[in-house]
Amino acid sequence: MDISEEALKKHADLAGKLSVTSKGDVDDMHDLSVFYSPGVGAVSSHVAENPDQTRIYTGTNNSVAIISDGSSVLGLGNIGPRGALPVMEGKAMLFNRFADIDGYPVVLDVHTADEIVAAVKAIAPSYGAINLEDIAAPICFEVEDRLKEELDIPIMHDDQHGTAVVVLAGLINSMKITGKSLNRTSIVIVGAGAAGTAIAKILALYAPDAQIMMIDSKGIISSSRDDLNDQKRQLLEFTNKRDVSGSLDDAIEDADIFIGVSKPGLLTQEHVRSMANDPIVFALANPIPEIMPDEAKAAGVAVIGTGRSDFPNQVNNAVAFPGIFRGALDNQVSAITDEHKIAAAEAIAALIEEPTPDEVIPSVFDDRLVDNIAKVIAE
Repeated sequence: MDISEEALKKHADLAGKLSVTSKGDVDDMHDLSVFYSPGVGAVSSHVAENPDQTRIYTGTNNSVAIISDGSSVLGLGNIGPRGALPVMEGKAMLFNRFADIDGYPVVLDVHTADEIVAAVKAIAPSYGAINLEDIAAPICFEVEDRLKEELDIPIMHDDQHGTAVVVLAGLINSMKITGKSLNRTSIVIVGAGAAGTAIAKILALYAPDAQIMMIDSKGIISSSRDDLNDQKRQLLEFTNKRDVSGSLDDAIEDADIFIGVSKPGLLTQEHVRSMANDPIVFALANPIPEIMPDEAKAAGVAVIGTGRSDFPNQVNNAVAFPGIFRGALDNQVSAITDEHKIAAAEAIAALIEEPTPDEVIPSVFDDRLVDNIAKVIAE
C-alpha cells in the first residue's frame, strides 16, 4: 500500500481527523446546572459586561481558526473548500500535537477579498487568533492586510510567513557552513506568489544589502515589464536594485542562493554550476522539487533543502507556526509583526549549535521548538 492509498484508508476509517472533547464532566444534574443552565447565564452576563475577560471564561485563549477558501491547496491548486477541508483538519492536528492549541478548520465557499474578510470578521469573536491557509495570491495579501487592520487578534497567513520564517532560519545556518554573510549575498527567488513574496520581504528586512532577484513565469521582475500587478510592482521597492531584465539563465549566474517556490525540474545542474562558489539551493516545489537533492549535490551545492520530509533540511511550516501562535496566544499579542517573525527564525536557527550540510533546519519533532519560539514572541 503506497502513502496515497494508506491516507485514503486511514481518513475513511477515522471519518475525519478531529473530534471535540469536554474539559469538564457532566455526570449529574449539578454539573448540568453549572456548565449549562442556569449557571452559564451568570458567565455569559459577566463576559458581556467585561468583554476583555472573554479569554478567561471561554476557550478563545487557546483557539485558532484555520481559514481557507480552497483556492490554492498544497500542490493541488484551486480544488475548492471541500477539497481543502482534509488539509485544514491536518493543520488542526499539528496545532494540537506540537503546541497544545485547539485548531478549528473553517472552509469558506466564498472567494473574493471582500467576502473572505467579511466572513472572518463575522466569526472572529469565537477565536483567539486566525491562521489563513491556502488562499491564492494576490487576494491573500489583501485579505491578510485588511484583517490585521480591522481585528485586534493575531492574524497570520502561514503559506506566506511560516515558509518565510523557516527559509530564513535555514539560511542563517547555511551562512555558518559557507562562511558568507547573508547581507552580502546574491539571492534568486523563483515564484512570486504568496510564499515567494513573503520570503523576499523577510530577507530584505533581515539582510537589507543582499541583492534579491524575483522571477515569475515570464522572467525577471523589472520596471521594464508592463504586465506587473500592484503586488509585483511593490516587489521592485526592495528587489532587482540594478533593474536588469532577462530570464532565470541570466539571474542565476554567480548567484549565491536559489530559492524555488515554483515548479518541478526548473533548476538544472548547469544552472547550479553557473552559481557562485558554495551555492545554496532551497528547492521547495512539492512534491517534486525544482531540482532533486542528488542532482544538486552532484553539481556542487553546499546546502540543499526541499519541502519534502524524506530528504534532509525540510522547509516545513510546522517548524514555525505552532510556536508563533503559542507565544501570541499566551501573551495576548494583538498582532504578529515582522520583528516576531525574524525573532522566531533566529530562535529556530539557534537550536542547531553546529550546522552541517544535512542539518540547517531542526526537525519538526524537536521538543524545544515551540517553547523557544514562544519565548521570543513574549520578549
